[in-house]
Amino acid sequence: MIEVLRLGHRISRDKRISTHVALVARAFGAKKIWYTGQKDKSYEESVNRISSEFGGDFSIEHLKKFEKVFEGKTVVHLTMYGEDFRKVKIPKKDLLIVIGGEKVPPEVYQASDFNVGVTNQPHSEVGALAVFMDHLENSEYPSFNDGKVRVKPSKKGKEFY
Repeated sequence: MIEVLRLGHRISRDKRISTHVALVARAFGAKKIWYTGQKDKSYEESVNRISSEFGGDFSIEHLKKFEKVFEGKTVVHLTMYGEDFRKVKIPKKDLLIVIGGEKVPPEVYQASDFNVGVTNQPHSEVGALAVFMDHLENSEYPSFNDGKVRVKPSKKGKEFY
């Protein structure tokens, strides 16, 4: 199982980016997103609405302290300061992918099993998560056949089942 931890959500600044992190996590096969920082009912409702409409088994939960979700998981911290993610063998079982929003505390680097980067240049946590999860899953994305809204792949326009 794959879960994502988004550190340091700030309502006034991170609403869209945190939502995009959750959308990417869900679309690429994570089962849950945890987040720290400010509790945001609107963020949670938005993520839950998308999951309800488009299907899948995905949930969101706020944490006051991130350390509680590290236990029993392989923790991968995505950071521009990390090792090249393509050169590190990461087990897929019980995986927690950690991404920061604000300054990441040193404890995260120390507590993580892996500190990896998709590049060692400044970049978006949304982009890093998508690239990493694509690499991790080898492009075998989950199907969402239980959604109220089901998109039919189309060359042009929007089509639904």
